[in-house]
Parts: sequence; structure tokens; C-alpha cells
Amino acid sequence: MKNVKVYGPGCKRCEATETMVKEVAAKLGMEVAVEKVSNPREIAMAGVMSTPGISVDGKLVHAGGLPDAAKLEGWLTA
Repeated sequence: MKNVKVYGPGCKRCEATETMVKEVAAKLGMEVAVEKVSNPREIAMAGVMSTPGISVDGKLVHAGGLPDAAKLEGWLTA
């Protein structure tokens, strides 16, 4: 199981990113544990300077704007 964190204050893009992660994981038949991180201090400590941000198994893979679905697939299957 992959552990995915979505960093953001709870804006529409952040919510859409969380939905994308879940949809791509379902498409791939993977189980993922998705955690939303909205605490500004935790977001900054993770190195996210622009939200939404995504980390997969502790590695920051994306920050700023909606992620590309194909890249998201790659991050989840890596």
C-alpha cells in the first residue's frame, strides 16, 4: 500500500488533487492511504512552497497546480 499525502489549505485544487489520486489508484487497482495535510507549518516543513503538493511514501513528487494524470500514475507505480 502506498502512503500519499496531499498538502494544501483545503482549496478546490487541493480537493481535486485528492480526488485525482484516489481515482488513479482505483484505475490501477492499487490501495492507497491518502492523508490531507492542511496545517501551514507541516506544509512548509515538507518543502511545499506552492499548493497543492503531493508526497508518495515520504517523497515530495509535486507542488503547485493540478498534477498530470499520467505523471500521477507514474508516481504511484514507482
